[in-house]
Amino acid sequence: MYPQIETLGSDRLPESTDVAIIGGGIIGVSTAYWLARRGIAVTVLEKGLIGAEQSSRNWGWCRSMGRDLAEIPLALASLRLWDSWQAHLGEDLGFRRSGVLYACENPQQLQQQATWMEAARAHGVQARLLEGSDLRRVMPEGAAAGWSGALYTPSDGRAEPHRASAVLARAAQRLGARIVTGCAVRGLDITAGRVTGLYSERGRLRCSSVVLAGGAWSTLFCANLGLRLPQLKVVASVLRTAPMAGGPEQAVGASRYAFRKRADGGYTIAQRNGNLAPITPDSFRYLGDFLPALSKQFREVRLRLDGRFLDELRQPRRWDMDSASPFERCRILDPQPSPAILDEARDALAAVFPFFRRMRVAQSWAGVMDVTPDAVPVIGPVEKLPGLFLSTGYSGHGFGIAPGAGHLLADLIDGSTPLVDPQPFAYARL
Repeated sequence: MYPQIETLGSDRLPESTDVAIIGGGIIGVSTAYWLARRGIAVTVLEKGLIGAEQSSRNWGWCRSMGRDLAEIPLALASLRLWDSWQAHLGEDLGFRRSGVLYACENPQQLQQQATWMEAARAHGVQARLLEGSDLRRVMPEGAAAGWSGALYTPSDGRAEPHRASAVLARAAQRLGARIVTGCAVRGLDITAGRVTGLYSERGRLRCSSVVLAGGAWSTLFCANLGLRLPQLKVVASVLRTAPMAGGPEQAVGASRYAFRKRADGGYTIAQRNGNLAPITPDSFRYLGDFLPALSKQFREVRLRLDGRFLDELRQPRRWDMDSASPFERCRILDPQPSPAILDEARDALAAVFPFFRRMRVAQSWAGVMDVTPDAVPVIGPVEKLPGLFLSTGYSGHGFGIAPGAGHLLADLIDGSTPLVDPQPFAYARL
């Protein structure tokens, strides 16, 4: 388990609230923060600890670059909100606009990134291509390794996942939000076809709206409601180094490695094409949904058949409110990292960047990402069940857009003008 996260004390479960949020990751607490800022009574219920799953285990990139075009307005808005949070929350989130760079290791990759950049600039992204002397100036190691070029966005940045959720949860609490940990939600209380509350392991909570921000657990929660939410789990292995003086400031992604500098002077390192997709019963349930995207979106995924298939086959998809749910049997998803994948990343990185040949690994871990067929999240209401809102399916890049995602969902809940067009994130598209 990733051991550096800060633990927060748990509030008591109230009898009622305006909005209940299921899930205390960065998406859930961001939504709680924006709702509490508007004077809306909000309660976050987390089965384990705040930010203990993918929210603290991701790479920490905050980028507009390389995103689906539909996500770019939300990504740019989120970068501005990261600036504001860093300046005004009173605690360091580690957010720095230090730049993000994607290696173009052959002419084909360079052309692909040029095509994306041309479309993305129309949305306001400040990316540019580096070739020749520009590449040698910004990233001399890449030029020496024979890269064809790089896509570079100096205005993108990084933050510290192990800090962010706790900092934001405390900010939400100061505004009146309640944060209840160690409290799994078993299901919803539905009256006359709309949400009127929820049932948790500590009892019933009355509310008029529920936000499901359950990450990799969201599909299972929806199944018990009779709702179909096509998501699959993807496992990413990551390591961090001990502090290393000097080194690149930019976050860098290449075909076989990715890294970003940490606030402690070390680096977070992963393999960009080394994510594992366990074959589970959901793989077959949603095969038709994911088939069109297999060649485009899942080039970075390796299929694996292991004990998880039988574990999830035995897992109930329906349960009542008076007995323990699957969320109480597993408080925190904590998969084992793949040493082989991390060794591949280290070797590939050291071959291009001599600086990393002296790295000392301080820790490794793995996290579970919630991936949709189009790799775009679901943010918004479930029309067939009034009062239920989804914020899930961030497909491994939700950390960077969490500020805007929480703001957007708060807008949709209270009827404000949306921060960005919510239509690309509608549940109905799935």
